[in-house]
Amino acid sequence: MAGSAMNPVQALSDADPRPFWLDDPSRPEARPTLVGDEHCDLLVVGGGYSGLWTALNAKERDPGRDVVLIEGQECGWAASGRNGGFCAASLTHGWGNGHARWPAELTTLEELGHRNLDAIEAALTRYGIDCDFERTGEIDIATAPHQVEELREAAAEAAELGVRDHEFLDRDALRAEVDSPTFLAGLWNRTGVAMLHPARLAWGLKRACLDLGVRIYEHTPGTELSSRGAGVAVRTPWGRVFARHAALATNAFPALVKRLRPYIAPVYDYALMTEPLTDEQLASVGWKRRQGLSDSANHFHYFRLSADNRILWGGYDIVYRYGGGVKAEYDHHPATYQRLAEHFFRCFPQLEDVRFSHTWGGAIDTCSRFSAFFGTAHGGRVAYALGYTGLGVGASRFGADVMLDLLSGERTERTELEMVRSRPLPFPPEPVRSVGIGITQWAMTRADENGGRRNLWLRAMDRFGVGFDS
Repeated sequence: MAGSAMNPVQALSDADPRPFWLDDPSRPEARPTLVGDEHCDLLVVGGGYSGLWTALNAKERDPGRDVVLIEGQECGWAASGRNGGFCAASLTHGWGNGHARWPAELTTLEELGHRNLDAIEAALTRYGIDCDFERTGEIDIATAPHQVEELREAAAEAAELGVRDHEFLDRDALRAEVDSPTFLAGLWNRTGVAMLHPARLAWGLKRACLDLGVRIYEHTPGTELSSRGAGVAVRTPWGRVFARHAALATNAFPALVKRLRPYIAPVYDYALMTEPLTDEQLASVGWKRRQGLSDSANHFHYFRLSADNRILWGGYDIVYRYGGGVKAEYDHHPATYQRLAEHFFRCFPQLEDVRFSHTWGGAIDTCSRFSAFFGTAHGGRVAYALGYTGLGVGASRFGADVMLDLLSGERTERTELEMVRSRPLPFPPEPVRSVGIGITQWAMTRADENGGRRNLWLRAMDRFGVGFDS
């Protein structure tokens, strides 16, 4: 890749170290903290997408159900307000991962995923949620020769299985869509991904829940879960919630069902946001159809346009901290910001004068199969959905429905899926976990540098169906 005249450090010098999406005057006021005891039919723990969709869908299924949601800080403040805003139909962290793990039910998973994305779009209209939703699709991009053939093969495999909205783009066709000297080919998923403003989605869901009668308590973390009679109780710092059922939607944070904690490895992902592009700058890139973009390396970048024509540029580094802690001090990583800025200017040298307005990071709930897993605890009175591995913006609504199905005891098309009935392998305890993740990161980097060739370590992980990603 060619160098750039822009000094990346200089381009970052005035950036605000907070998530761009949360730096918004439309951010709602916090709800009260729970003080004392509450009783309800359904308690939802966690105020991100997974929890908000669970509360909303529960009220839609049964308007008379008494629903309480508790959130440790404010709804949408963590991964749901900090992500890239890629709302994908995929329930399996991409077509390729689904094909490798559940080939016999992939057609069903693809259909359910597209129905789920349609249902999200319908809910936005029904509740008047303005989150800059644009169903632009997404292009996976080859920036190395071996990735061109991988994308061509993926397009052929998708066509053989009846997936008709994936289009292979050669170099010229891709650069007619978005122009970068680093782009060699692309695979355009035309209808299966939408772009949106992630924080406004969370805030809109919060408002919709309140309008339907959900009682939301913010700055109210759940600290302990126990069985209580025919239901469960969750302790908070200043009270308790007694419920017939509970849904756990805690993402990367330690699960209240402790046996689930080995299945999640919190990893940190980082992003930059540019200042708004001028008309001339935008014209130099093209990008008239505003697709989401990501490259095809193991250490990949994701990037997209905001409603006001900024470029979000994130990914590449996958930072795991020894012990798997989730702490505010990990939300920033200057070395990654500088690396991302350098990569940005290599990709778009025509934007050499652009500066960055925001830098931020946050934790993702990675699991070893890259897509969510589900289950129940406490005699079926508690359900959980965890492990979205960075692709939860759309799939979290599906996960909400799975949790509600499980709590109701229903056998549905969702609960009969092998993907829903199976679990990933847990991560090993420390220090083996950190050593294994370190070796995997090194091996992934080597594969990117060596024409995609996966060494013995990565091939062994492939054989056992495990991995590490964001």
